[in-house]
Amino acid sequence: MNTIKKVVSTVWYNKENYHELRNVFPEAEFVYVNFYDKEKLEAEARDADVAIILGDVDNCLLGENSLKWIACDHAGLNGSARDDVFAKNIFVTGAAGRSAPVLAEHCIYFMMQYCYHTKELLEAQAQGKWGVEGSQKWKGLYGRKVGIIGMGNNGRMLADRLNAFGMDIYAFDKFPIKGYDFVKEKFIGNNGDTIDYILENCDFIVLTLALTDETYHMFDENAFKKMKKDAFLVNMARGGIVDTAALTKALQEGEIGGAGLDVVEEEPFPSDHPLWTMPTVYITPHTTPQVPNRSKRTIEIIRENKRRFLAGEPMLNLLKEADRFGSGETQSGFAKLTNSTMPKEQIEKLPLDKYLGERGWTDPAEWNYLD
Repeated sequence: MNTIKKVVSTVWYNKENYHELRNVFPEAEFVYVNFYDKEKLEAEARDADVAIILGDVDNCLLGENSLKWIACDHAGLNGSARDDVFAKNIFVTGAAGRSAPVLAEHCIYFMMQYCYHTKELLEAQAQGKWGVEGSQKWKGLYGRKVGIIGMGNNGRMLADRLNAFGMDIYAFDKFPIKGYDFVKEKFIGNNGDTIDYILENCDFIVLTLALTDETYHMFDENAFKKMKKDAFLVNMARGGIVDTAALTKALQEGEIGGAGLDVVEEEPFPSDHPLWTMPTVYITPHTTPQVPNRSKRTIEIIRENKRRFLAGEPMLNLLKEADRFGSGETQSGFAKLTNSTMPKEQIEKLPLDKYLGERGWTDPAEWNYLD
């Protein structure tokens, strides 16, 4: 039977959230370590059962220690899907689903901008101009076809909302899609289905799937040639799923209508890239407004996973072989900071609250107590 006697944590929470996290493990010793103090983290992990960490699994946690479970405080686990991590043979979990409601909103934001020709309307407003040429031909979302590729947390949240908009929804996932009877058709990769119907028939295609070696450059030159001439692509997943060069060419040559991109292959995106200035392309810099308390949603995932860990039940958001990605860069700018080999003295001089949010405490004693 699993037990938890010691927890070590590096997450960057405020006092309220840290106090709640600490009380998820009332039976255990709870130790805080700055994420950049690798030497102390390695030492504290030697006799710990659980590590709750800010970034991907760090090399300092892969040595001789008693860890049984590492919880990563972010959604994607590509950066932890490495041979040395799998060889550790312990549970590694993520926080997928914590931001799903607002990520679904972000998808709709892109779709609405395309429908309502936002750039043209704002330009007309700036000029005090009443009326925009061609506006009588614009169409809204109602009654149009949308393909959702990836029916995990984000895809399901999006499907719920687009159903309320009265859209015809088509969905693709590698695994069977349970429920969602309002979806017009479900395509299952493991059953031999492809995304071709979605490519050829949908007005909007939204990517909400994981980046793996299997999905890398899923949207390439061939995929864009199959899409409708006025189709709009939304990528809220990972940049590597879309071949940037192929997307640029498809837009330049009028093979598709437009794109909404929160993620791209190269981040930060070069300021001179032609996608920035294309009239039907909308770009946000890998940033989505937060749910009211994202950290609290992560804590609820950790709380449920603790229950499952102790009960010997399958855990949520568990690292798996399919998370491997060897085709390119696996770390975002955030992950590069949290797993940096930069000397801790140098990291301490950075404005960490600016990058990671306000903590509002300096001494763990401010929150490290039991109710």
